[in-house]
Order: sequence, then structure tokens, then C-alpha cells
Amino acid sequence: MNFKRFIPAVACFVLLSMTAVGQKQLQLHYDKPAANWEQTLPLGNGRLGMMPTSGITDDQITLNDITLWSGSPQDANNYDAYKKLPQIKELLLAGKNVDAQTLIDKDFVCKGPGSGGKQWGCFQTLGNLNLKFDYGNAYASAYTNYYRRLSLNKAIATATYKLGNTTYTREYFTSFSGDVDVVRLTVDKPGKLNLSIGMDRPERFTTTTKGSILQMEGRLNNGTDGNGMQYIANAKVKQTGGTLTAEGNMLVVKRATSVVIYLSATTDFRDPDFKALMARNLSAAMQKPYAQLKQEHIAKFQKSFNRVNIDLGKANDTETTDQRLISFHNNPDADKLLPVLFYQFGRYLNICSTRVGLLPPNLQGLWANQTQTPWNGDYHLDVNVQMNQFPVEVSNLSELNLPLVELVRGLVKPGERTARAYYNADGWVAHVITNVWGWTEPGESASWGITKAGSGWLCSNLWDHYAFTNDQAYLKSIYPILKGSAQFYNSILVKDPKSGYMVTIPSSSPENSFMMPDGSGRHASICIGATIDNQIMRELFANVITASETLGIDPGFRTQLKKRLTEIPPAGIISKDGRIQEWLEDYQEVEPTHRHISHLYGVYPASEITADGTPKLAEAARKTLNVRGDDGPSWSIAYKLLFWARLHDGNRAFKLFHELMKPVTSTGINYTAGGGIYPNMLSAGPPFQIDGNFGGEAGIAEMLIQSHEGYINLLPAIPDCWKAQGSVQGLKARGNFTVNFAWKNGKVTSYQITSPQAKNVKVKVNGKFEIINSRKSLS
Repeated sequence: MNFKRFIPAVACFVLLSMTAVGQKQLQLHYDKPAANWEQTLPLGNGRLGMMPTSGITDDQITLNDITLWSGSPQDANNYDAYKKLPQIKELLLAGKNVDAQTLIDKDFVCKGPGSGGKQWGCFQTLGNLNLKFDYGNAYASAYTNYYRRLSLNKAIATATYKLGNTTYTREYFTSFSGDVDVVRLTVDKPGKLNLSIGMDRPERFTTTTKGSILQMEGRLNNGTDGNGMQYIANAKVKQTGGTLTAEGNMLVVKRATSVVIYLSATTDFRDPDFKALMARNLSAAMQKPYAQLKQEHIAKFQKSFNRVNIDLGKANDTETTDQRLISFHNNPDADKLLPVLFYQFGRYLNICSTRVGLLPPNLQGLWANQTQTPWNGDYHLDVNVQMNQFPVEVSNLSELNLPLVELVRGLVKPGERTARAYYNADGWVAHVITNVWGWTEPGESASWGITKAGSGWLCSNLWDHYAFTNDQAYLKSIYPILKGSAQFYNSILVKDPKSGYMVTIPSSSPENSFMMPDGSGRHASICIGATIDNQIMRELFANVITASETLGIDPGFRTQLKKRLTEIPPAGIISKDGRIQEWLEDYQEVEPTHRHISHLYGVYPASEITADGTPKLAEAARKTLNVRGDDGPSWSIAYKLLFWARLHDGNRAFKLFHELMKPVTSTGINYTAGGGIYPNMLSAGPPFQIDGNFGGEAGIAEMLIQSHEGYINLLPAIPDCWKAQGSVQGLKARGNFTVNFAWKNGKVTSYQITSPQAKNVKVKVNGKFEIINSRKSLS
């Protein structure tokens, strides 16, 4: 059967032309400078980040390097913890959960302060590049025609304004080709540029000038002797006209017509020659003409960004983005393109905060303006770091999964020590949190820190890369990681005498708690066999079995896991009120609207519970979500959006997207309701957490295409407001398929599927199944 379904030729032309219109409008734009950091525009090249305020007299440009962390490696394992395991199991099997939790708090968590300690570390801002402008006798407040923009297509921010009869223009980018920050300032009247250039950060820095170079360097606190990670940043200037001098710890430009600032920064994270690298990057960038450096930057960025185009219809791009968000919240039907803008902004952030060979995005991607970033800016393993990776495969950015793979690979050895110390178990384990220093120990409090779903959940992300690419060399490289995680769970299982199931003990559902059924009013978090543990084991064991068969290895272990799949609890147990139970026992939640919905892991990212395959469990999942509610921190709203999309309810999924796009200005720490979006379209927990952006991006893709049930499903959860017409080019499906399609009135009118090798693929189109032969892709 042919690889392509046709409609009349005019429709194919419409698909391409609509896409072109959509791409032209992929920008954020404003009519005033940023009043605070949550209004600045994020730039990044996977390592370096910049966020300029673009103020008239002061332009504070926040700088970042994704590798800049305080803290240092430590061993906080309690190597006697396993001795308490028999007593903990005995208490839990006797229903004495509170007593078990007390014992865990005392003897079964990490040693020391854990994530609250200085040695744990924190992702920190690199500092600020401060530009201060002097307009002579002109009043800066009298500026007109102000315009500030971020082009998603080019990864370039601009600002322009007029003061008197002079037009000032600024251009910013973090070079994908030259690995430096670049700021270009120009005026249309000769000699009108006067400014000073400085650098600082809140602590632990020294700024000096060395000839025409502005330099900032320092060393962060490692939590022991104070001599932690080193960093250096050098800025150098090329100007046309005027003079450049060093005055104290600043560079001063007078009467110039154009100025280009090049900033190179590095740290000694895995690189003892970091200062030489900084100097080489700076020198190489400055040897190229500005226009060439800019064009090379755009070309390299677009190789990734231009892989996907989506069009949903008419746009409202006349308003500034901050006002547009308000208008969309009031009337979402009037702006069909804002969901596309948000989706492509997510892909933009994926590309800008991730580089193969470096670190995966943390809780804030690579953008932070503090030395004490919220929640340490670390890697939370009970949804957040995984959510950062949710969209990259389907959004045709597969290689951006690899930094997480290497982070996980680095957790295996310390995770083996932790598995032995606490569980006397085989394999490796990671709990709720980790950092760049290889932390795998439980957190410092039993109520959240003992959850051990982290390692299994990370393996799901690793498996996704194989599922989407079919790269067997990659599968072979990650097999020891997957096997080690499965060995851990397999070796800790204990038979529950009440249910007869083999379960994890102790267990917990991430960050949630339940009322004890004895009427005492007490509550606990520690239990046996939390649902997420069961779902993760089912997915992990099945994946290891498949990998073992594919690679032709480990038949004995494969047999063990197949037997285990018959012994552990099912993917979901339906409670008396029709919901999925969060725990093996039907406990009452302390907080029914809790932000975590961990017991629906089987819906997403796993495929243990599906709309078509397990309809009764799917209905129980819907009831679970209805009780949980639609509000929460931004990442939680995004997760609910993903669940509803997987359950094929497009209108409810869109309702969650609308909730996610709620304009927010608060920056305080939030654990409950009130998530949304800041004026610069970064997600608000509050505060800023990038997982809301990435989860929302994944949710939009999931509404348009799904491939987790063994076939490609086109428009599985399209909301009514998107049905009129639309098109997609470049989304990916499992099996290494690239998919293009168009629709009208909610019905697919044409589609095209390509893959590296032509092969049969099952597709669900307009509710009917077809088996077609994909076309071999050209590249």
C-alpha cells in the first residue's frame, strides 16, 4: 500500500502555505523594557544563557552557564540502614505505618542535611553583564517607538527605540556556532553611543579590567573547604568610531556608532583547561565579521528548530505578547496560533537549554538569576526532570535526550552503593533528587525522600529514545542501566500476606500522604506497594524483557522478569468510589487535590492504562483526575493535560492548556494552586520552573499524534476549537517514523509517513485502522 494518502493538489499547497504563515509569526514581542526578570527574554545555546532587560538607561543582562554548580561529591549513605529493614517491614505489614515512618526518619534517610546542606550544592547564576547608557543632555524617559522582540526562528532578541532624532538598536544572541554571548549596539546617527560595561554577581566574584578586556572570575562554595567550582567570564568590545577605555572595573565607550560585545565564559566542570577554552572561544568569535557569526548561528540553530511546523489557523499577533496572553485567557478561540507559539517556544527552550555532551536542563533549564535557585535548581526525579524530556522525541529533537542518558549513567555506580546500604539489594537505585555530583541517597525526610521510583522512571526516558529511534547500538549501551534498575526492584520484593502480591517495602507515593484507617487522625506517607512502584516495575520489566530478546542476551534474567510480571500488582486497582487507588490499600488522601498524580504513571508516560486497551482503568483514571482538579503548580497542570490527551479527551486537555496559560506575576514558592505563565511565556510554578513549558509542549504534541499503543494515531485528542483546519509537518512517532498530515473539520485529509527504511506501519486515521508502507526518507 502506498506511503501517502492524497487529497486534491490544492490541499497540499494549502498545507505548505499555512505552515509558512505560521512560521513568520513565531515571535514574542513587547512595547516596553522588562520590569523584572520574569519579563526578560531567554537566550541560550545549550551551555551559555542570557536574559536582557533591554532597559533604556540600564540593561542588566543575566548570564548563565549550565555547568555552574556549588557543592561537591559526597557519600551520605547510611551503611547501617539495611539493618533496620526487617523492623521497618514488620511494622508496615502490621499496619503500623506511622511507627515505620518514625523509624525511617531516624535511621533510614541520608546522613547529614541532604539537599539542605552546602555540600549538596545549587545551580547558580553566573552573574550580570551591566550596560549603563549616557545620553548627555537628553532625557532618557522621553524615549518613543520602543519595540522588544524574541525571534524563535532565529534565536535572536532585539530591542529598538528612539530618543530625540536618534534610533537605537540592540541585538542579542548566544552563538550556536561560536559558543559566546554576543550583544550588538547600533545607532543611526554617528557618535551617539556612550556607555559603560561592567560585570558582577551577588557573591564570590572579582571583576577587573586587563587592557581592553573586562574579566570576572571566582570560585563557588563546595560545602567543605570553600574551594569549589571555578568560573571565568571575559568580555571584549569591537566598536566603530569613538573611544574605548578601561576605568576601574569597567569598560567605557564614548561617541561610538556601533559596539559589539563578545562574552566568553567557562567553568572547570570536567575541564581543568577551562580558562584556555574561554580564551579560544573569545578569540575565534572575534576573528569573524559580525554578520558571518550571526548567520552561522542562525543556520546551526535552524537545523534543529526547522524540523517541525504546526498550523492551527488564524492568529492574533497584533497585541504585545503579555497582552496577548491576557486576551487568550479571556477568549482562547480568537487566537488559534498561540498554542503553536507556546509549543514552538517549548522546542526553542529545549534546543537552547540542552547540548549533547553537557548536562540536561535542570528545574530552570539553564536560566537562573539567583545564587540560591529555588529547590536548588537541581534534578527532581519524581516527575520534574523527566517532564523536561517528555517532548523531545515526538518533537523531532531526539538527540536532546542524550545528556539525560549520560547523567543517569553517572548515577549507576553510586546507586549501587545506595542499593546495598539501604536495601542489601542488587542493581542500582536513585530516590527523589539528584545533582551533578551523583547523589542517589534517600532525601533527608521520610515523607518525601524515601520514594525510590526515581531510577525506574529515569529508565523510561532512556527507553523512549530507543523506542523512537530503533537504534540498537544505543540499546546495547543502555541495557546495563536498565538491567541494573530492574535487578534492584526484583531483589527487594516481598510477599504481602494480605493481597498475595509481591510488593516494594517500604514504599511511598511521591510527596503525598494518607490518613491512617484506625480513626486516630494520624497520617503517613510510608506504605507497601504504592501504585507508582507497581506501574514502573511493570513498564521497566517489560522493556528489559524486550531489550534482552532484541539483543539476544540474558535469557535467565528475562525468565525471572516474566515470572515477576505475574506476581506484582496490576497496573491499577479500582477503589470503591471508582478511582485508581494511589496505594495498595484504599487509603483516604490527606489532600485530595494534591499536585502529584503519581498513580497515573501508567497512563503517561507508560502505556499500562490506555483509552482503547483498558477502558475500565481509563474510566477510573478520568474519575481520579476529576477529583484531583484542574489547578495546581504549572508542571502539575501540564501533567494533567498530558493525562487527558492520553485519555483521548481533547476538550478537557485544551481546558488544561487554557489553565496553564493563565497570566501570573507572583514569584513566591507555591505548592498548591495558582500556576500559570509569566509575561515572557516561561511557566510559573510559581516561581519559574521550566517543566511546565516542556510538559505543555509535550501535551500539545500528544493531542495531535500518539504512538504508544503499537500504532500511529492521528488527531487522537483534538479539541473542538482546533478542528476547522490545520496541518503538521515533522512530528515523530515510535519506530523512527516522521509524520506529516493535514485536516479539515476534524478529519484527516492527507498524511505522509517516512522512515529511514521503508516498512509496514499501522495507522489509525479518522477512527479506522490502516496498514501502509512508509516511504524511505531522503536523509
